Formats: sequence, C-alpha cells, structure tokens
Amino acid sequence: MEDNYNMAENIITDEIRRNHEPVISFKNAEIMNGESPVIYNLNMDIYPGDFVYIVGKVGTGKTSIIRTMIAENRLKKGSCSICGYQINGIQEKEIPYLRRKVGVVFQDFQLLMDRPVYDNLEFVLRATGWKDNELIDKRISEVLTNVGMLSKSHRMPHQLSGGEQQRIAIARSLLNEPEVIIADEPTGNLDNDTADGILQLITRINREKGTAVVMVTHNRSIFEKYPGRVMVCRNESCEELK
Repeated sequence: MEDNYNMAENIITDEIRRNHEPVISFKNAEIMNGESPVIYNLNMDIYPGDFVYIVGKVGTGKTSIIRTMIAENRLKKGSCSICGYQINGIQEKEIPYLRRKVGVVFQDFQLLMDRPVYDNLEFVLRATGWKDNELIDKRISEVLTNVGMLSKSHRMPHQLSGGEQQRIAIARSLLNEPEVIIADEPTGNLDNDTADGILQLITRINREKGTAVVMVTHNRSIFEKYPGRVMVCRNESCEELK
C-alpha cells in the first residue's frame, strides 16, 4: 500500500510539473554571502507541491540561497524568480508583497516575546494589509487549528515549549496562504521527538495543501525518513542528488 501511495504521489508531482510554472526558478545564478560568491551557476526549479531539501556542510551557501529567495541577498549574475517576482532588479517597495507569498520558518522561531500568540499572528496580518477584525480572528483560528495550537492562543511565547513555539511559527508562515514555505533548519533547536512532530506537520501541509516546501537542513536522518528532492551544496555549487 505504501509503495502504491508513493507511486501515485510521484505521478501527481510529474503532472504538476508538466502543467505549471515553477514557483521558484534559479538560472545560472551566482549566490552571494555579503560581497563574496559562495555558489556559482545555480540552476533550480521548484514546482507547486514539491518538497525540496537543501543540504550541505556549514559555510557551503545553504542559508545564502534562502536569503536570496526572500530578497535579503541580491543577485549579481544569473536570475531568480519566486512567486512571479524577479529577484534581480526587484524594487524595495515590491519586497513586502513578495514575502506575503512566501512563508518563512526560522530555527530560532523569531516570535515577538512581549505579546501573546494571538497578537503575534494579528501583527503579521495587519502588517500585510488585513483590516477586518472578524476576518483576522477567523484566519488566526484557522491556522492555529491547523497546527494544533488553538488552545494556546492566549499564552505568551515564554510559556510555550520549543516545539510549541515552532508550531506557532509555522502557523504564522501560513497566514497569507503562501505558495511556498521556506524553512531554515526548523528543527535545529528541538529534541528528536519534538523535531519529528514538526516534520510530520510540515509534510502534512505539503501533501494536503500542495504548498511547496524548501527546507535547509544538515540532518541526513530527516530527508531519509521524509523523502523529497535533495539539493547538495558543496565545492561552490549546489546540484540535485539523483
């Protein structure tokens, strides 16, 4: 049964690739870390429904790729498009609109510690143009339910465990129904059992909603247990593992 499921999933993915434009596309891109190139000639296409790992040793350019995707790092050579925006040449005023289409999950959660969970999520929605109080309340309830944290909406972040804080961070990434979730070592600060629960949550979102996922990790056991496409960064390049 499991083999049949995986086969069906692969067929669906192939069909999606044939009929859709990539949500992320790098063409001969030179990835920078500050003023220094760390990866040359990156070519990568990520489609709706893809689950892609970016792996490699420390300093091989994994996080620099992520920073390029969200327009924190600029391109000097090659091209990158994400969710319809061209990163090379993107204007400052366009960057907030790009980031509404991209959900980002960080290793260190990056929650606002001076306000409860609900207010953390409300802050993001209002910052991205939501104004109707009823719609805001409904959307917050939806994403907290999706990650199993609705009962914790009144809690302060410091009252939550690391795994609970990461679930809130994932809920935050889902608020604007992103086309892609970018996760930078999302389980790096969690114990193994908690990390496994977070990976199950992210893979469920990927399968049920068709949201593309790009995950940076150095943990081989993760992509062995939760298979996906694997991009390996090494020797100033990043290429797909076949």
